[in-house]
Amino acid sequence: MVLWVLRGLFIVLVAAVAFLAASREADGATSYPMLQLVAAIILACVVVAVDLFVPRKSLAALSGAFLGLLVGMVFAFGFGLIVDHVIAVYATSLEGKPVVSAVKLSLGIICCYLAISFILQTKDDIRFVIPYVEFSKQSRGARPMILDTSVIVDGRIADICETRIIDSTLLIPRFVLQELQAIADSSDKLKRARGRRGLDMLNKLQTNDKVEIRISDARLPSVDEAGDVDQKLLALAKKIEGRIVTNDYNLNKVARLRGVDVININDLTNALKPVVLPGEGMTVKIIKPGEELGQGIGYLEDGTMVVAENSRDKINEDVPIVVTSVLQTSAGRMIFGRPEGSPVTPRRQRHRS
Repeated sequence: MVLWVLRGLFIVLVAAVAFLAASREADGATSYPMLQLVAAIILACVVVAVDLFVPRKSLAALSGAFLGLLVGMVFAFGFGLIVDHVIAVYATSLEGKPVVSAVKLSLGIICCYLAISFILQTKDDIRFVIPYVEFSKQSRGARPMILDTSVIVDGRIADICETRIIDSTLLIPRFVLQELQAIADSSDKLKRARGRRGLDMLNKLQTNDKVEIRISDARLPSVDEAGDVDQKLLALAKKIEGRIVTNDYNLNKVARLRGVDVININDLTNALKPVVLPGEGMTVKIIKPGEELGQGIGYLEDGTMVVAENSRDKINEDVPIVVTSVLQTSAGRMIFGRPEGSPVTPRRQRHRS
Protein backbone atom coordinates (compact mmCIF):
# COMPACT_ATOMS: atom_id res chain seq x y z
CA MET A 1 0.00 0.00 0.00
CA VAL A 2 2.83 2.40 0.87
CA LEU A 3 4.55 1.65 -2.44
CA TRP A 4 1.39 2.46 -4.42
CA VAL A 5 1.04 5.77 -2.55
CA LEU A 6 4.70 6.50 -3.33
CA ARG A 7 4.15 5.72 -7.03
CA GLY A 8 1.07 7.92 -7.21
CA LEU A 9 2.91 10.76 -5.48
CA PHE A 10 5.79 10.36 -7.93
CA ILE A 11 3.47 10.71 -10.95
CA VAL A 12 1.77 13.77 -9.44
CA LEU A 13 5.10 15.47 -8.67
CA VAL A 14 6.46 14.82 -12.17
CA ALA A 15 3.27 16.23 -13.70
CA ALA A 16 3.40 19.29 -11.41
CA VAL A 17 7.03 20.02 -12.29
CA ALA A 18 6.29 19.70 -16.03
CA PHE A 19 3.26 21.97 -15.79
CA LEU A 20 5.14 24.67 -13.83
CA ALA A 21 8.07 24.54 -16.25
CA ALA A 22 5.76 24.89 -19.27
CA SER A 23 3.67 27.71 -17.74
CA ARG A 24 6.77 29.81 -16.99
CA GLU A 25 8.07 29.84 -20.55
CA ALA A 26 8.41 33.33 -21.92
CA ASP A 27 7.05 32.61 -25.38
CA GLY A 28 3.48 31.59 -24.78
CA ALA A 29 2.80 31.14 -28.50
CA THR A 30 5.30 28.33 -28.87
CA SER A 31 4.69 26.60 -25.55
CA TYR A 32 2.35 23.68 -25.17
CA PRO A 33 1.77 23.20 -21.43
CA MET A 34 -0.85 20.50 -21.85
CA LEU A 35 1.29 18.53 -24.29
CA GLN A 36 4.27 18.73 -21.97
CA LEU A 37 2.05 17.71 -19.05
CA VAL A 38 0.79 14.63 -20.90
CA ALA A 39 4.31 13.70 -21.99
CA ALA A 40 5.56 13.99 -18.40
CA ILE A 41 2.72 11.81 -17.08
CA ILE A 42 3.42 9.18 -19.76
CA LEU A 43 7.10 9.21 -18.87
CA ALA A 44 6.31 8.81 -15.17
CA CYS A 45 3.95 5.92 -15.94
CA VAL A 46 6.67 4.22 -18.01
CA VAL A 47 9.09 4.52 -15.07
CA VAL A 48 6.50 3.01 -12.71
CA ALA A 49 5.80 0.20 -15.23
CA VAL A 50 9.51 -0.63 -15.42
CA ASP A 51 9.60 -0.73 -11.62
CA LEU A 52 6.62 -3.12 -11.56
CA PHE A 53 8.13 -5.44 -14.18
CA VAL A 54 11.26 -5.88 -12.06
CA PRO A 55 9.77 -7.21 -8.80
CA ARG A 56 13.01 -8.62 -7.38
CA LYS A 57 15.41 -5.85 -6.49
CA SER A 58 19.02 -6.48 -5.54
CA LEU A 59 20.97 -4.03 -3.43
CA ALA A 60 24.19 -5.67 -4.60
CA ALA A 61 23.19 -5.15 -8.25
CA LEU A 62 22.27 -1.51 -7.58
CA SER A 63 25.57 -0.90 -5.79
CA GLY A 64 27.43 -2.59 -8.64
CA ALA A 65 25.65 -0.50 -11.27
CA PHE A 66 26.33 2.73 -9.37
CA LEU A 67 29.98 1.86 -8.87
CA GLY A 68 30.30 0.80 -12.50
CA LEU A 69 28.80 4.11 -13.60
CA LEU A 70 31.33 6.04 -11.53
CA VAL A 71 34.25 4.01 -12.88
CA GLY A 72 32.95 4.37 -16.43
CA MET A 73 32.63 8.15 -16.09
CA VAL A 74 36.19 8.40 -14.77
CA PHE A 75 37.52 6.43 -17.74
CA ALA A 76 35.32 8.45 -20.12
CA PHE A 77 36.73 11.72 -18.73
CA GLY A 78 40.27 10.42 -19.20
CA PHE A 79 39.63 9.29 -22.76
CA GLY A 80 37.95 12.64 -23.48
CA LEU A 81 41.11 14.47 -22.42
CA ILE A 82 43.17 12.20 -24.65
CA VAL A 83 40.87 12.90 -27.62
CA ASP A 84 41.13 16.67 -27.00
CA HIS A 85 44.95 16.52 -26.92
CA VAL A 86 45.13 14.38 -30.07
CA ILE A 87 42.86 16.79 -31.97
CA ALA A 88 44.76 19.82 -30.68
CA VAL A 89 48.04 18.38 -31.98
CA TYR A 90 47.15 16.47 -35.13
CA ALA A 91 43.71 17.73 -36.27
CA THR A 92 43.19 21.31 -35.26
CA SER A 93 40.59 21.72 -38.00
CA LEU A 94 38.23 19.42 -36.06
CA GLU A 95 38.22 21.49 -32.88
CA GLY A 96 34.71 22.44 -31.90
CA LYS A 97 33.12 20.19 -34.52
CA PRO A 98 30.07 18.09 -33.56
CA VAL A 99 31.90 14.93 -34.60
CA VAL A 100 34.36 15.40 -31.72
CA SER A 101 31.54 15.66 -29.19
CA ALA A 102 29.91 12.58 -30.74
CA VAL A 103 33.15 10.59 -30.42
CA LYS A 104 33.63 11.66 -26.80
CA LEU A 105 30.00 10.83 -25.98
CA SER A 106 30.34 7.40 -27.63
CA LEU A 107 33.50 6.69 -25.65
CA GLY A 108 31.69 7.65 -22.45
CA ILE A 109 28.77 5.35 -23.18
CA ILE A 110 31.12 2.47 -24.05
CA CYS A 111 33.18 2.96 -20.89
CA CYS A 112 30.11 3.11 -18.64
CA TYR A 113 28.59 0.03 -20.27
CA LEU A 114 31.76 -2.06 -20.00
CA ALA A 115 32.38 -0.99 -16.38
CA ILE A 116 28.82 -1.74 -15.25
CA SER A 117 28.77 -5.06 -17.12
CA PHE A 118 32.09 -6.14 -15.64
CA ILE A 119 31.14 -5.29 -12.06
CA LEU A 120 27.69 -6.89 -12.30
CA GLN A 121 29.27 -10.11 -13.58
CA THR A 122 31.90 -10.22 -10.84
CA LYS A 123 29.96 -8.85 -7.86
CA ASP A 124 29.41 -12.35 -6.44
CA ASP A 125 33.07 -13.28 -6.71
CA ILE A 126 34.47 -10.13 -5.12
CA ARG A 127 33.17 -8.76 -1.87
CA PHE A 128 33.11 -5.05 -2.43
CA VAL A 129 32.35 -2.08 -0.28
CA ILE A 130 33.31 1.22 -1.86
CA PRO A 131 36.13 1.34 -2.85
CA TYR A 132 35.91 -1.84 -4.91
CA VAL A 133 38.27 -4.14 -3.00
CA GLU A 134 38.09 -7.56 -1.42
CA PHE A 135 38.68 -7.72 2.28
CA SER A 136 40.01 -10.72 4.15
CA LYS A 137 37.32 -13.21 5.00
CA GLN A 138 36.00 -12.96 8.53
CA SER A 139 33.20 -15.05 9.94
CA ARG A 140 30.71 -12.98 11.89
CA GLY A 141 28.09 -14.70 13.97
CA ALA A 142 26.89 -18.23 13.41
CA ARG A 143 27.92 -19.87 10.14
CA PRO A 144 25.02 -20.95 7.90
CA MET A 145 24.09 -24.63 7.69
CA ILE A 146 23.47 -25.85 4.13
CA LEU A 147 20.98 -28.71 3.86
CA ASP A 148 21.39 -31.32 1.17
CA THR A 149 18.68 -33.46 -0.38
CA SER A 150 19.27 -36.57 1.75
CA VAL A 151 18.91 -34.81 5.09
CA ILE A 152 15.69 -33.09 3.99
CA VAL A 153 14.16 -36.38 2.87
CA ASP A 154 15.32 -38.04 6.11
CA GLY A 155 13.24 -35.57 8.13
CA ARG A 156 15.10 -35.79 11.43
CA ILE A 157 16.43 -32.25 10.94
CA ALA A 158 12.86 -30.99 11.48
CA ASP A 159 12.73 -32.72 14.89
CA ILE A 160 16.16 -31.32 15.77
CA CYS A 161 14.94 -27.81 14.97
CA GLU A 162 12.07 -28.25 17.42
CA THR A 163 14.62 -28.51 20.26
CA ARG A 164 15.84 -24.91 19.59
CA ILE A 165 19.41 -26.16 19.59
CA ILE A 166 20.08 -24.71 16.12
CA ASP A 167 20.79 -20.99 16.15
CA SER A 168 22.30 -20.79 12.65
CA THR A 169 20.43 -20.00 9.46
CA LEU A 170 19.37 -23.10 7.53
CA LEU A 171 20.21 -22.48 3.88
CA ILE A 172 18.56 -24.48 1.09
CA PRO A 173 20.14 -23.78 -2.31
CA ARG A 174 17.90 -23.52 -5.32
CA PHE A 175 19.58 -26.51 -7.00
CA VAL A 176 18.75 -28.73 -4.00
CA LEU A 177 15.11 -27.67 -4.23
CA GLN A 178 15.15 -28.44 -7.97
CA GLU A 179 16.57 -31.90 -7.27
CA LEU A 180 13.80 -32.51 -4.73
CA GLN A 181 11.18 -31.49 -7.28
CA ALA A 182 12.75 -33.77 -9.90
CA ILE A 183 12.65 -36.72 -7.48
CA ALA A 184 9.03 -35.95 -6.57
CA ASP A 185 8.13 -35.99 -10.29
CA SER A 186 10.01 -39.24 -10.97
CA SER A 187 8.25 -42.12 -12.69
CA ASP A 188 9.65 -44.50 -10.06
CA LYS A 189 7.13 -44.93 -7.25
CA LEU A 190 9.74 -45.17 -4.48
CA LYS A 191 11.66 -42.11 -5.65
CA ARG A 192 8.42 -40.17 -6.04
CA ALA A 193 7.44 -40.99 -2.46
CA ARG A 194 10.87 -39.89 -1.19
CA GLY A 195 10.67 -36.65 -3.12
CA ARG A 196 7.21 -35.83 -1.81
CA ARG A 197 8.32 -36.61 1.73
CA GLY A 198 11.23 -34.22 1.24
CA LEU A 199 8.89 -31.46 0.06
CA ASP A 200 6.63 -32.10 3.08
CA MET A 201 9.63 -31.86 5.41
CA LEU A 202 10.71 -28.66 3.70
CA ASN A 203 7.26 -27.17 4.23
CA LYS A 204 7.42 -28.22 7.88
CA LEU A 205 10.76 -26.47 8.27
CA GLN A 206 9.49 -23.29 6.66
CA THR A 207 6.55 -23.10 9.05
CA ASN A 208 8.79 -23.62 12.09
CA ASP A 209 9.28 -20.35 13.96
CA LYS A 210 12.09 -21.81 16.08
CA VAL A 211 14.65 -21.67 13.27
CA GLU A 212 15.47 -19.31 10.41
CA ILE A 213 15.34 -20.99 7.02
CA ARG A 214 16.16 -19.37 3.71
CA ILE A 215 15.97 -20.47 0.08
CA SER A 216 19.12 -19.25 -1.65
CA ASP A 217 18.72 -17.91 -5.20
CA ALA A 218 22.27 -16.57 -5.40
CA ARG A 219 24.05 -17.46 -8.63
CA LEU A 220 27.78 -17.81 -8.05
CA PRO A 221 29.97 -18.56 -11.07
CA SER A 222 32.14 -21.01 -9.13
CA VAL A 223 29.00 -22.90 -8.01
CA ASP A 224 27.27 -22.88 -11.39
CA GLU A 225 30.39 -24.27 -13.05
CA ALA A 226 30.50 -27.25 -10.65
CA GLY A 227 29.19 -30.61 -11.82
CA ASP A 228 26.51 -32.45 -9.89
CA VAL A 229 24.59 -31.34 -6.82
CA ASP A 230 27.26 -32.61 -4.39
CA GLN A 231 29.99 -30.62 -6.12
CA LYS A 232 27.79 -27.52 -6.09
CA LEU A 233 27.18 -27.98 -2.35
CA LEU A 234 30.91 -28.17 -1.71
CA ALA A 235 31.61 -25.10 -3.85
CA LEU A 236 28.84 -23.12 -2.13
CA ALA A 237 30.01 -24.13 1.35
CA LYS A 238 33.58 -23.03 0.61
CA LYS A 239 32.34 -19.77 -0.92
CA ILE A 240 30.16 -18.67 2.00
CA GLU A 241 32.10 -20.54 4.72
CA GLY A 242 29.06 -22.63 5.59
CA ARG A 243 28.61 -26.13 6.97
CA ILE A 244 26.92 -28.94 5.06
CA VAL A 245 24.27 -30.99 6.87
CA THR A 246 23.93 -34.41 5.25
CA ASN A 247 23.36 -38.13 5.66
CA ASP A 248 25.41 -39.01 2.59
CA TYR A 249 28.49 -41.05 3.55
CA ASN A 250 30.40 -40.27 0.33
CA LEU A 251 29.63 -36.55 0.51
CA ASN A 252 30.81 -36.57 4.11
CA LYS A 253 34.18 -38.08 3.15
CA VAL A 254 34.74 -35.85 0.10
CA ALA A 255 33.83 -32.73 2.08
CA ARG A 256 36.35 -33.55 4.78
CA LEU A 257 39.03 -34.09 2.14
CA ARG A 258 38.29 -30.66 0.66
CA GLY A 259 38.30 -28.94 4.05
CA VAL A 260 34.55 -28.31 4.27
CA ASP A 261 32.86 -28.73 7.65
CA VAL A 262 30.13 -31.38 7.65
CA ILE A 263 27.44 -32.24 10.18
CA ASN A 264 26.33 -35.83 9.69
CA ILE A 265 22.92 -36.51 11.22
CA ASN A 266 23.79 -40.20 11.65
CA ASP A 267 26.91 -39.34 13.65
CA LEU A 268 24.84 -36.90 15.71
CA THR A 269 22.26 -39.61 16.40
CA ASN A 270 24.92 -42.09 17.49
CA ALA A 271 26.51 -39.50 19.77
CA LEU A 272 23.18 -38.87 21.49
CA LYS A 273 22.43 -42.53 22.17
CA PRO A 274 22.57 -43.39 25.87
CA VAL A 275 25.82 -44.92 27.08
CA VAL A 276 25.37 -48.47 28.32
CA LEU A 277 28.11 -50.23 30.27
CA PRO A 278 28.51 -53.96 30.95
CA GLY A 279 26.82 -54.92 34.20
CA GLU A 280 24.00 -52.38 33.91
CA GLY A 281 20.41 -53.52 33.73
CA MET A 282 17.66 -52.63 31.29
CA THR A 283 14.32 -53.91 30.09
CA VAL A 284 13.75 -54.78 26.44
CA LYS A 285 10.82 -56.23 24.54
CA ILE A 286 11.78 -59.33 22.57
CA ILE A 287 10.44 -59.06 19.03
CA LYS A 288 11.99 -61.94 17.11
CA PRO A 289 14.39 -64.85 17.53
CA GLY A 290 18.10 -64.34 16.98
CA GLU A 291 20.56 -66.22 14.82
CA GLU A 292 22.19 -68.16 17.66
CA LEU A 293 20.47 -70.81 19.73
CA GLY A 294 18.28 -69.31 22.46
CA GLN A 295 18.82 -65.71 21.41
CA GLY A 296 16.05 -63.13 21.25
CA ILE A 297 16.20 -59.79 19.47
CA GLY A 298 14.73 -56.53 20.72
CA TYR A 299 15.18 -52.81 20.02
CA LEU A 300 15.46 -49.71 22.16
CA GLU A 301 13.45 -46.58 21.40
CA ASP A 302 16.38 -45.07 19.47
CA GLY A 303 16.62 -48.14 17.23
CA THR A 304 19.58 -49.80 18.95
CA MET A 305 19.44 -53.58 18.54
CA VAL A 306 19.61 -55.67 21.72
CA VAL A 307 20.59 -59.34 21.58
CA ALA A 308 19.36 -61.19 24.67
CA GLU A 309 20.57 -64.69 25.55
CA ASN A 310 18.10 -67.37 26.69
CA SER A 311 15.15 -65.27 25.52
CA ARG A 312 14.08 -67.02 22.34
CA ASP A 313 10.93 -68.31 24.01
CA LYS A 314 9.93 -64.87 25.38
CA ILE A 315 8.87 -63.15 22.15
CA ASN A 316 6.49 -60.18 22.70
CA GLU A 317 7.47 -60.09 26.38
CA ASP A 318 9.38 -57.42 28.30
CA VAL A 319 12.52 -59.07 29.61
CA PRO A 320 14.85 -57.48 32.22
CA ILE A 321 18.43 -58.17 31.17
CA VAL A 322 21.96 -57.45 32.35
CA VAL A 323 24.28 -55.97 29.71
CA THR A 324 27.27 -58.20 29.01
CA SER A 325 28.92 -56.29 26.13
CA VAL A 326 28.42 -53.42 23.69
CA LEU A 327 29.52 -53.54 20.06
CA GLN A 328 29.85 -50.38 17.94
CA THR A 329 29.69 -51.03 14.18
CA SER A 330 29.40 -48.84 11.10
CA ALA A 331 25.71 -49.75 10.96
CA GLY A 332 25.10 -48.67 14.54
CA ARG A 333 25.37 -49.96 18.09
CA MET A 334 24.54 -53.47 19.28
CA ILE A 335 23.97 -54.43 22.90
CA PHE A 336 24.38 -58.00 24.17
CA GLY A 337 22.83 -59.14 27.43
CA ARG A 338 21.22 -62.00 29.33
CA PRO A 339 18.21 -62.21 31.60
CA GLU A 340 18.86 -61.43 35.23
CA GLY A 341 19.88 -64.57 37.10
CA SER A 342 20.44 -66.51 33.89
CA PRO A 343 23.76 -68.36 33.51
CA VAL A 344 26.14 -67.29 30.77
CA THR A 345 25.57 -69.29 27.60
CA PRO A 346 28.77 -70.13 25.77
CA ARG A 347 28.74 -69.13 22.14
CA ARG A 348 29.24 -71.63 19.42
CA GLN A 349 32.68 -71.56 17.88
CA ARG A 350 33.65 -72.73 14.46
CA HIS A 351 36.07 -75.64 14.47
CA ARG A 352 38.54 -76.09 11.70
CA SER A 353 38.84 -79.53 10.27
